[in-house]
Amino acid sequence: MRVERARPLLGTVVAVRAEGPRACIEGAVARAFEAIADVQRAMSFHDPDSELSRLNRHAADEAQVVGVRTWRVLRAALALARASAGRFDPTVGGRLVAWRQLPAPAPADIDPAADWRDVELGRGRRVRYRRPLWLDLGGIAKGYAVDRAVAALRAAGACTGVVNAGGDLRAFGDALDVVHVREPSDPARARPLLHLREGAVATSAGYFSEREGISALVDTRGGGSLGHGISVTVCAPRALWADALTKVVLADPDAAAPLLRRLHAQAAVLDAAGGLRRLAA
Repeated sequence: MRVERARPLLGTVVAVRAEGPRACIEGAVARAFEAIADVQRAMSFHDPDSELSRLNRHAADEAQVVGVRTWRVLRAALALARASAGRFDPTVGGRLVAWRQLPAPAPADIDPAADWRDVELGRGRRVRYRRPLWLDLGGIAKGYAVDRAVAALRAAGACTGVVNAGGDLRAFGDALDVVHVREPSDPARARPLLHLREGAVATSAGYFSEREGISALVDTRGGGSLGHGISVTVCAPRALWADALTKVVLADPDAAAPLLRRLHAQAAVLDAAGGLRRLAA
C-alpha cells in the first residue's frame, strides 16, 4: 500500500511518501511526522520554549543539559565547523537577527566576535557558551529531521519511501526519484539534475531568502551573505550532512572538495548563466 501525506513543519511543507503493508503504513507515516515535529520543538530558533532558545538565554551563564537529539545535532554541527575551518558555523544567529532574517530573541547582549569555538560540550550532554551568542541550527537540523523521519518509517515497517522537507530530501528502498533544482536566474523554472535512490539530497541558494540584497546564508569569513546567482546541491548518505555541506560548498567550492570526499558526498554548483560544475564526483 502506498500513502502520501504533507504537513507544514520546519518553516516549509514536508511531504512523506511511503509504501508498506496496509496494517502499518498509515502509522509509519504518522510516526515520521512526529519525528520531524520533535526536532522542530527542540531546535526551533523561533520557539521561545525550545531547547535551543533555552541555550541561547542561559548557556553563557551556566551549562544547560539538552536532549539526545539536540546533542547529536550540536556534535555534528561543531564537527563540521572544525572540519571546514569555520565555513560552516552554527553561531550565526546574531548576524541573521541583525539582517532581519531571524526574529530577535529575548533582549540580550551577545558578543559579535563569538564563533563555534565558544560552544563547549561537556559530560552529561551539558552545553555551555564561553561568550554570549545566539546559536542557530537552521543550517543542519532540517536534514537531521529528514533522517529521523526516514528512521521512523523504516522502524514502523515501511519498505520504500521518500521524505522531502522543502528540498532536503531522502529516499530509501526501491524509490527512485528524479531530483529537479531551480534555475538561479529564474527560480520558477527547474531542471532535472540527478536520479536518487538510497540517499539524501539538499539544495541551498539565496533566491527565496534575499532581502535588500542579503540572503540568509552567511559568509562566515567575508562577513556578507552567500547564494547570489548560484545554487549548490549536495548528495550524501545522510540528509544531515547533505544539508550542512551545501553551506560549505557555497562558501568555498574548492576547499570543500576534500570534505565532500571524506563524507562520501558529491556537489553540483549551478550558476545564473546555466553553467554546472560538479565536485567530488
